[in-house]
Amino acid sequence: MSEPAVCMTKETKGLSLFEKYLSVWVILCIIAGIVLGKLAPEVAQFLDGLAIYVNEAPVVSVPIAICLFFMMYPIMVKIDFGEVLRAGKNIKPVGLTLFVNWAIKPFTMYAISVFCLGTLFLTFIGPDAVDYVKMPLGLDLPVGGSHGEGKVVLVDGVKMLEVPLWRSYLAGCILLGIAPCTAMVLVWGFLARGNDGHTLVMVAINSLTMLFLYGPLGGFLLGVGRLPVPWQALLLSIGIYVALPLVAGYFSRKFLIQAMGEKWFKEKFLHVLTPVTIIALLITLILLFSFKGEVIVSNPLTILWIAIPLFIQTNIIFWLAYGLAKVLKLTYEDAAPSAMIGASNHFEVAIATSTMLFGLSSGASLATVVGVLIEVPVMLMLVKICLCTPHWFSRESPATATAAMRSQETEI
Repeated sequence: MSEPAVCMTKETKGLSLFEKYLSVWVILCIIAGIVLGKLAPEVAQFLDGLAIYVNEAPVVSVPIAICLFFMMYPIMVKIDFGEVLRAGKNIKPVGLTLFVNWAIKPFTMYAISVFCLGTLFLTFIGPDAVDYVKMPLGLDLPVGGSHGEGKVVLVDGVKMLEVPLWRSYLAGCILLGIAPCTAMVLVWGFLARGNDGHTLVMVAINSLTMLFLYGPLGGFLLGVGRLPVPWQALLLSIGIYVALPLVAGYFSRKFLIQAMGEKWFKEKFLHVLTPVTIIALLITLILLFSFKGEVIVSNPLTILWIAIPLFIQTNIIFWLAYGLAKVLKLTYEDAAPSAMIGASNHFEVAIATSTMLFGLSSGASLATVVGVLIEVPVMLMLVKICLCTPHWFSRESPATATAAMRSQETEI
């Protein structure tokens, strides 16, 4: 039976201080990074120099690698593999989420970004503006050689690829588009009064799916965009920033629950870890913007040109998934998180991958950071839309909804 078209309200339980004001912290870190880059450029250069080099090219930034591991581990340790296996019993919402995330989202992100960055805003970005990105791992071309749309040049004695700046931004948007669902979607689903169990399961399934699809899809779309395709580095980034924290999370979760009990693990350990991901993210942003400060100061509208296609993409994916959920006759409790899982980006993986593939100071890394900047306000807007439209769908029985809420609330 449908309900009156009124908006539901719900306390923001589970939304920590860091998460609630993430946009504010991001802006403050952007400012801090720009100030650091302007006042103490030697500090930023020293930190960027702490890297693992292959063929004279920096492949892994040690400070960033440490930050990004701690960004990913708290997400992975929450994954209950038992829930992942049981997800097959609820085929429609799981199938919808996987279809939108992997068959639709990467390609709409590519198309929207190419149109906006390569055509609509190209004059503002600069048709002749260039960016310098890392040489692909294992590739040793001579100076003056070419790879994709890149030309090999020497920058401070290091071989780099000179690529059109808008294509570098495109690369960051691509990496965001193929990284669906962050652990924060647990918060968005909770605030929208969705099925927390389904949300948690889809976070787990998306993390596992990324192990197999993120590299091939990323390489394919970067190649279509005539960007250098560093396949080895792409696969290495998945191994370091997805597989490693996933394995560490699995074994530490299993050990801690056996040693201390599930109640202690959920109520104590996970509570302590809650701010770790955001703190690691914010430190990463300071480092990123310490190198990109000059670009932003000279052209502050850069953030806007990147944010617009990301905003359009988020809304298109949300409404597509929400509409398909209506067609599939899902309950509201499954429809809301299914739509927001697709709309939300796993920006931790995108930042990690862009940093490893293209470098800390690349336009690709800047584009992934813009994704973080708009994530919270846009997702809160979508939560509000969901809360005002539950009457579009059937609803779970009160007893079922209450049981599901109680069983999953401690994971938030």
